[in-house]
Formats: sequence, structure tokens, C-alpha cells
Amino acid sequence: MPIPEHSVSRRAILAAGVTAATAVALNAPRAMAATAPPTPAAETGWVNSTLRRMTLEEKVGQLFTTRVYGESADTTDPDAVHTNQSFLGVDNAAQAVARYHLGGFVYFAYAGNTRAPEQVAGLSNGIQRAALEQPSRVPLLLSIDQEQGAVVRLGPPATQFPGNMALAAGRGVADAGTAAGITGQELRSVGVNQNLAPVADVNVNPANPVIGVRSFGESPELAAEMVAAQVRAYQAAGVAATVKHFPGHGDTAVDSHSGLPVISHSRAELDRIDLPPFRAAIAAGADVVMTAHIVVPALDPSGDPATLSHPILTGLLREELGFDGVVVTDSLGMAGVRQKYGDERVPVLALKAGADMLVNPPVMRVAYEAVLAAVRSGELTEHRIEESVARVLRLKWRRGIVRSPFVGTADVADTVGTPDHLAVAQRITNRTTTLLRDEAGALPLRPADRVLVTGWDDPAEPTTTAALGRAFTDRGLTVDVLSTGAKPSRARIDAAVAAARSHGTTVVLTNRAAGDPGQQQLVAALLASGARVIAVAVRDPYDVMCFPEAPTYLTTYAFNDVAMRSLAGVLAGAIQPAGHLPVTIPDPARPGTPLFPFGAGLTTT
Repeated sequence: MPIPEHSVSRRAILAAGVTAATAVALNAPRAMAATAPPTPAAETGWVNSTLRRMTLEEKVGQLFTTRVYGESADTTDPDAVHTNQSFLGVDNAAQAVARYHLGGFVYFAYAGNTRAPEQVAGLSNGIQRAALEQPSRVPLLLSIDQEQGAVVRLGPPATQFPGNMALAAGRGVADAGTAAGITGQELRSVGVNQNLAPVADVNVNPANPVIGVRSFGESPELAAEMVAAQVRAYQAAGVAATVKHFPGHGDTAVDSHSGLPVISHSRAELDRIDLPPFRAAIAAGADVVMTAHIVVPALDPSGDPATLSHPILTGLLREELGFDGVVVTDSLGMAGVRQKYGDERVPVLALKAGADMLVNPPVMRVAYEAVLAAVRSGELTEHRIEESVARVLRLKWRRGIVRSPFVGTADVADTVGTPDHLAVAQRITNRTTTLLRDEAGALPLRPADRVLVTGWDDPAEPTTTAALGRAFTDRGLTVDVLSTGAKPSRARIDAAVAAARSHGTTVVLTNRAAGDPGQQQLVAALLASGARVIAVAVRDPYDVMCFPEAPTYLTTYAFNDVAMRSLAGVLAGAIQPAGHLPVTIPDPARPGTPLFPFGAGLTTT
């Protein structure tokens, strides 16, 4: 197979912080687009000539990226058509491109966009074909939230990693780059050229309902190193990195999807805690920064969320930090940006604040026409629109999208979820599982033990307990699985306790137990039963605050198969637990005192 003209070079991969061993696996002929050759004159010429031939309507369209329903660009599926009509006023992606001259789409699993890698590649090619049939002939940014771990839109067979907090627990900056490099390569092979990652928020609030394990933890320095490594690796793979959520969503107890958080940090605290990862990302050449729907009085006392704040987006991000890439909003359908202004004002105010691209407006027609009206009334100048369009066009040129908008669907299977990629993901994950306590000497499990796996699982599809059960079986252990679902009932709790009494060891999984009394009652009942119990948090490590008396406690930071295989290896004694906490877990009985400090982590030898 000939090497695509946009293939990733070994030098680019190594420069991105990827280990030499992994570079060999990544540097196959199937590797996808990196950056367009450094030809500033060609870039400037294309951007300027494109701008000159674009109408105002086409320029405004370039500032929008939205979701669309359906598996293909020209879908006629009745359900997809009905949903698209409700908020786009068109049947499908191809019609949306023609009507609104869009700058991009963002893919979601719930929208039917990511059912299989080959299907995603076909969708991407269909969208780009529709774009190139328009008079302006500008290809689209096709984006996705593939953060890994807790937030994934493209599932298996795509390679899965355990997410940011797990990578931080492993303390491997090179591993963070490797994970991003593999993820980026696989995304680019299916036509996705922008990842809405990495998360640069520094999670210093254990009660944070929306960030948590999506963050690299509470250390600004560690987060900065890992964010920079991932920015370089994504972009070496030809995928625009999107650093989020500026100026930092890590210290909030409110989810901006459903409310408007207020960050009370002083400017000095922002400089010390929140801004270092963004500064590092900008220094690493990040293509895109995503705004947060949060109020930061120390930066802007107006009460406007950062997405709509000129002092934050222009004063701080543009002028002080020197960022001249694309500023993209978080979804404009979130409550955090809709509480103060109407949907027709939000996109206009975001552009006036300094944003370039507007993501997921609740009703596309309303947002698009509002921006056009603002230009025609003089509230926004066409020059201001062209500033943002030029940034978007430069990004498309620099990521090779203009030269190579299409992907080879026949080659997807040679890139996505290859044995080499899966093996690298497992090795990285094996360095992240964290053992915090084993006072009862429950580890390693004895081969003669009969093990019960119980606890948290997705109620629609109980895959996590089943994955751990399979991993134990592969290790030669005798295991029974009894999922109690996401919110265990009293009957399920009683069943788990009864089963625990007939097993040598019970492994109970929890996921954000602080928000679910049923999970807390399950663990308490198992501990009270006299059974040997191993408690494992399969998402946020803070769960142990709900049952601090647990004698054996581990955290995996993720609940996917790769994390469960690592957990099984640790519990069976085949893998040393190598992870160290990237956050502090407070002691609920002694405010101000850690139950487990930053850096905690035990081995079993």
C-alpha cells in the first residue's frame, strides 16, 4: 500500500512525546494526516482567495459547527430526518451544509453518527463531498469528544484508553502522548480531523460533578505537562487538539450543562492553579481552545459566563496569553450559557467576546440568522466575521484538510483497533491502577478462592462487571458475576450479601457513590456481612469517602474493558499496582485532613 502524502512521520511522533517503541507501531504506512507542509505563502494565498469569493452568508456559516442525526450524509432514515428537521430545518447533513454553509459538524453516538469505524469514514466522506460541491469549496472540521475513559463517542473496535486521571496516576507524560497519538491516528483514519480534547481543567474539588476523572488531577504542573504532550501528539496525527474548558472548570460543584457555575478563585489562584495547563497548551501550539460556561468574577465582574466575556476571551486569552488560534465555544445548548440571554443573543455576544466558532446552537436557524442580522445592523462588522473565518480556514489548511479531505474506507480496519494499538493501550493501563489500602491482606487473590464480582454497572447493558469476570476467568480464577446496576435496590443488595457469604472474596465496584445511597448501602452491607471485601472505584477515586472503613480499596479511574483487565491482573498478583493518586482524597471525619494524600499508592510486594 502506498504511503498517503499526509502520513505521520516518525520524527513528528517522537517530537510529540511518544515513546520510541510505540512510534514503531504507529509509523505504519496506514498512518494518517499530520500537518500541511510549512508553506506560509500557499496558506495565505488560499485563505485570502477563499475569503474574497465567499458571500457574507458563507462566511457566517463557517463560524458554526453543529450536531446532525444519521449514519450517512444523505440519510433518509425517518427518525433521523424528523430530528434534523426539528432543530436544523433540513433532512440530513448534506442539506445542512448547503443551507447554512457550515464550518463543521460534531459527531455523537446518540445521534447515530458513530456506529462503526467504516460507517464513520463513509459519513465523513459524504459530508466532505457535499461541502466541496458548494461554491466556496471549503471542507469541514469534523469533530468528536474522544477524551477516552469516561467520555468516548467512538467505542470498540476503536482503541480505548482509561482517560486522563488514569494517565496522570501512571505519571507517564510519554504515555499521555502515546494515548493521544493512537487516538488521533484512529480518528483521522475515519475522517475526524478535530478532537474536542484534551481537558486542561485542574480538578481541585472532589464534589465536581462534571470534570472529575476527565481531568489530569489537582497538580497544575502535572496537568500542564500532560496537556502539552497530548496537544503535540494529536496534531502530529493530523487532528486539531481542542484544549478545554477555558479558563478552568476544575473547582466547581455545579454542572454547566444544567446550571451556571461560579469560580471563586482570585487572580493569583487562577494563575497558580487553573491557567498553567492552558499556557502550556498554547506554548505547545494548540490549534483550538474551548470556552467554559462559567462565571469568574476575578476576571470579569459582570456576571457573564466566560463564553460571552470579552475580558476573558479577548483580554486574557488573546491579548495576555497570546493565543491566535481558533476559539470555540462549548455547546450553546447548555444551561450555563442560556440563563442570562436569549438564544438569539448568545451567538452574537460570543463573537463580540472573541469566539470564532459556535457549537451546537439549540436552533440552528435562529443562531445563524441572528449573526447575519447583527452584521447587517452594524452590531458586528464584516471585518470581525472575516477575522474568525480566516482563523478557521488557516486551521483547515494547517491540518491538511484542504489537501486531503477524504479518507480511504477500505483502509480503516488497518488502522482502527489494531493488535499493536490494543497492546500499547493495555500496557499503559497496567501502569495506572492504584492500590490505596490492603489492611486485610486480601491481595493477591488465591487461585483456590471463589470470587464474586458485584456492584455498579450500566443498567442498560451490564458490561463492566462482566468484563471483570471475564478477565478473572482468563487469569484462571473461579468467578461469579452479580451486577447490582447503577442504583442498587434493597433486593439486589440482599442478593449480593447472600452471594458474598458463599464466596472466598467479593469484589464490589462503585461509581460516584457519593451521589447514590444505594451504592453506599451495598458496600456497607457487604462489609458488615463478614465477607472478605475488596472495594474498587471504577471512576472518581473519591468514592472511599463514603466507606472509609473499607480494609482493601483500589481505584481504576475508568470502567472500560482495558481498565478491568488491568484490575484483574493486579488483584490476581500478575501486575504490580503502579498508579499513584493524582488528587487528594479528603477525610470526611476530619475536615482539612487527607484520607489519602496526593501521590498515595501501594505495591503488593
